[in-house]
Amino acid sequence: MGSLPHTAAEAQQLDLEDSSRTERVQWLINSPEPPSLWQELVGTVKGSLLTPGKKNSSSNAKGKHAMSFLRGLFPILSWGRNYKASFFKHDLMAGLTLASLSIPQSIGYANLAKLDPQYGLYTSVVPPLIYAVMGSSREIAIGPVAVVSMLLSSMIPGLVDPAIDPIGYTSLVFTVTFFAGTFQAIFGLFRLGFLVDFLSHAAVVGFMAGAAIVIGLQQLKGLFGLSHFTTKTDVVSVLTSVSKSVKHEWYPLNFVLGLSFLVFLLVARFIGKRNKKLFWFPAIAPLLSVILSTLIVYLTRADNHGVKIVKHLKGGLNPSSVHRLQFNGTHVAEAAKIGLISAIVALTEAIAVGRSFASINGYHLDGNKEMLAMGFMNLAGSLTSCYVATGSFSRTAVNFSAGCKTVVSNIVMAITVILALELFTRLLYYTPVAILASIIMSALPGLIDINEAYRIWKVDKLDFLACLGAFIGVLFKSVEIGLLVAVAISFAKVLLNSIRPAVEQLGRLPRTDIFCEVDQYPMAVKTPGLFTLRINSSLLCFANANFLRERILKLLTQDENGTEETAKDRVQILILDMTNVMNIDTSGILALEELHTELVSLGMKLVMVNLRWQVIHKLKLSKLVEKIGADGIFLTVAEAVDACLASKLAINSL
Repeated sequence: MGSLPHTAAEAQQLDLEDSSRTERVQWLINSPEPPSLWQELVGTVKGSLLTPGKKNSSSNAKGKHAMSFLRGLFPILSWGRNYKASFFKHDLMAGLTLASLSIPQSIGYANLAKLDPQYGLYTSVVPPLIYAVMGSSREIAIGPVAVVSMLLSSMIPGLVDPAIDPIGYTSLVFTVTFFAGTFQAIFGLFRLGFLVDFLSHAAVVGFMAGAAIVIGLQQLKGLFGLSHFTTKTDVVSVLTSVSKSVKHEWYPLNFVLGLSFLVFLLVARFIGKRNKKLFWFPAIAPLLSVILSTLIVYLTRADNHGVKIVKHLKGGLNPSSVHRLQFNGTHVAEAAKIGLISAIVALTEAIAVGRSFASINGYHLDGNKEMLAMGFMNLAGSLTSCYVATGSFSRTAVNFSAGCKTVVSNIVMAITVILALELFTRLLYYTPVAILASIIMSALPGLIDINEAYRIWKVDKLDFLACLGAFIGVLFKSVEIGLLVAVAISFAKVLLNSIRPAVEQLGRLPRTDIFCEVDQYPMAVKTPGLFTLRINSSLLCFANANFLRERILKLLTQDENGTEETAKDRVQILILDMTNVMNIDTSGILALEELHTELVSLGMKLVMVNLRWQVIHKLKLSKLVEKIGADGIFLTVAEAVDACLASKLAINSL
């Protein structure tokens, strides 16, 4: 049995605390209206394009806003002012090293995408130059990559066969690139990066590993010098096609030449990993392989003995491809779908690469601005005979190891590729196709991360299921199915956590005002007569509202029936900690109203704690705050418990 304070000082202190508590509750209840959906949308666009700064009410405020807009859109205007001459020496060496790796890889990736070799080189010119102006990563190397090239070559031939209609196929690739750039720009402009995040880290690990194996198996066509090969990408179809074709058209010289240089490239890669000072060796090894193999074929005339060669490689600057974009054909919807998939895969790889190196160098990379830069560079690329470009992990690692200081290394690389297009394309006539296959295969081990897959297995079995689903889907069905399985499993995980959120009982840690879950902290003390719960969900909505209401009532029933209680200990007040609930919809409000009604019928009171901005606003509009009363709203759990205990003591003393 409690008692009221006997001294005037104690009573005065209690009144002071009540007054202070009431004032804080009024702050919560009378908080201003949150921004509307339209205001949030406008703010999102401004945040994507403007750099943060202090407000200025002077006459030149418009000029400063315009400059802020330009700096947000073109980061080169910010870092370019502080660019030092000493940086250029490092960027020049890094750019030249990057070009020595990029030129042979670009030709190989174009071959993987079932395009003529020059399109790979074109893709290493315009997109890097656009990114250098709009991108914010200092280390990322832009150009064609294996996974996106394989994705295009696996999905587009189902619409237009490159063997039958190479011009139509190439035009459709440009159209897909246009759509990919459009989607990427929209993602960045409206801060829709969360769409990319549906392809979780675990899914990316599985997808990359499966894609690496599929890409490697597809290179058997070039390595064996085969002419007839399946258009499918699954491992069964590829191995079946290889086993059938090898019996009739295998040219051993292709295999010997390709395998020899593959061993050389892998040894160079191993040496570069073991000795960081020799980072340049694996970087120039592909170019050396192209030069040496081309000389061997030219001097021995091996092309007359079955060795497949590149033959004609068109030189010169990127031609315009505006007239080749197809917006009125029968394949526009499919092109948009492939563009969306390509956009997400390309962004996932680029942002992962950019952020990993940004964290090493201690600066922040804005994912939304990166999406905007990637979008505009691919839009420009689609108009200048390029296909989907993104950040390459292997080339970015070389760029970083070569000591790049800024994105100027991409400009140097692009200029070097332009010189190669103008001066050296004729010299690549005798380049064997097997060497391009070897270059692609040598880059694939970096895509398979067994240690990370094992770590995912140890940490989160459901995440590993997404990883495994993506791997098996890509390997045994198609890239599209692999992505779909990975996203479906990741989405199912989110959905499961959303529709079945945890509801935890809280207790006070001894000698503190901190309230924690009693299951995690067994020493936490429950307060007799009060039942304190925390809802661990960011959204109280139609998907989980009824589940939460039933769960709360069930916990209350279990608590009352599970112990022998005195009248003093019987639950009289339910305290809901709403700290984690960021928003609520009409179904959530209805569930709270029904919960309040049921508690009243049971002779209990509902108290809610720390209602967030959107939640308190909607509860006021629905009149639920009036039903509960101002004495049922608190800022912290400790204040709610103390106030409820004080009211219980007052009632019990009467």
